[in-house]
Amino acid sequence: MSAPAETPFGVRVESFGCRLNLVESEAMRRAALAAGRENLIIVNSCAVTAEATRQARQTIRRLARENPGAEIVVTGCAAEVEPGRFRAMPEVARVLGNAAKSDPVVWSRRDAAAPGVMERPAAPLPLAQGVEDHTRAFLAVQTGCDHRCTFCVIPYARGPSRSAPPDEILDAARKLSARGFREIVLTGVDLTSYDCGGLRLGGLARAILRAAPGLDRLRLSSIDCVEADAELFAAFAEEERLAPHLHLSLQSGDDLILKRMKRRHSRAEAVEFCAALRRLRPEIAFGADLIAGFPTETEAQFCNTLALVEDCGLTYLHVFPFSPREGTPAARMPQTDPAAARARAARLREKGAEALARRHAQKIGTRFAALAERGGHARAADFTLLRTPGAPPGRMIEFLALRDEGKALSGETLSGETLSGETVSGETFGAAGGREG
Repeated sequence: MSAPAETPFGVRVESFGCRLNLVESEAMRRAALAAGRENLIIVNSCAVTAEATRQARQTIRRLARENPGAEIVVTGCAAEVEPGRFRAMPEVARVLGNAAKSDPVVWSRRDAAAPGVMERPAAPLPLAQGVEDHTRAFLAVQTGCDHRCTFCVIPYARGPSRSAPPDEILDAARKLSARGFREIVLTGVDLTSYDCGGLRLGGLARAILRAAPGLDRLRLSSIDCVEADAELFAAFAEEERLAPHLHLSLQSGDDLILKRMKRRHSRAEAVEFCAALRRLRPEIAFGADLIAGFPTETEAQFCNTLALVEDCGLTYLHVFPFSPREGTPAARMPQTDPAAARARAARLREKGAEALARRHAQKIGTRFAALAERGGHARAADFTLLRTPGAPPGRMIEFLALRDEGKALSGETLSGETLSGETVSGETFGAAGGREG
């Protein structure tokens, strides 16, 4: 079998993990292009699970086979906590720590790896000017984490919590709105720890909405419910453009397991948080990260997590079967049988599918203002996924939900607002993606 042909290209980025990585990936890509780099592949890795690191290494090998003349630079959280493993890979030309990758000057050089985030002052936060190939903009406002959950290595990869200055954030939000983005998503490693000069996340959200009056929607990414400030509750109650959707870092529904995880909330606090926000904003939808099979977890303790789906009214579940992360306290605890962890994760996902079906049933016959995405889909403000083949990406459309197709609702696009003269109007869409009428 002949070797792949070398095809010159500019800069490619393979991004793993969180939305913050997407923001940073775009900043790196632009910095490398501005420095005139060519045939460069940046792998922005994730360390949240051992599986994420394995996938990054597998991708690196594939990229090297497919692009034999390319320089591969590895950065991100997995490269930060396990630099030796990546430096030992013959396919990798260079390894960069998280602090170094945000420095534009780094991408004009080809020298050795930079120090880790704990070894020098952190680089300035990158503020996105829009992530290309996405219909919404991701704006990084915070990075790092001051907490030490027993299963997590991210604080060691990202360093302590740092918040971007409000004036820079507001300027970036204004520019993103002026460029035509209809939705901005605020991202961070520990978003609810945002604190700059006494301004917390709730106040920041309200300031962004004031600074960008033309913005249709502001969305928050994953938050920690125990850190939510009073102003955030007020913002959800009073700011219609603040999307009624939150993804919560809950992890478990059992108090003893939460203590062993070193989480800072109790089960009752999580349930009350969701109930309080639902009283203020009845249409709000909740997603959550949940771990199945954490060390020492019994069947009864798992059932408490299973029940949390209904007790909190969760709809969008991100389920992880526990896998030990080397260097964390949880890796030294008595482990749950991996097969049991996978089986419990499957049960959680089934519970999530049931919850999504119930929410979809409530939405049939509802009209949505939705942001059209690539791939023939759109998202409503509450994160409901809609099938809208033919709707131009980046447009706000009016959609009538008629049928539940599993992960998405299908129906009729009633009208389509546009920024470029192209309008969608009066089309009915079915499950197969074709037009029915």
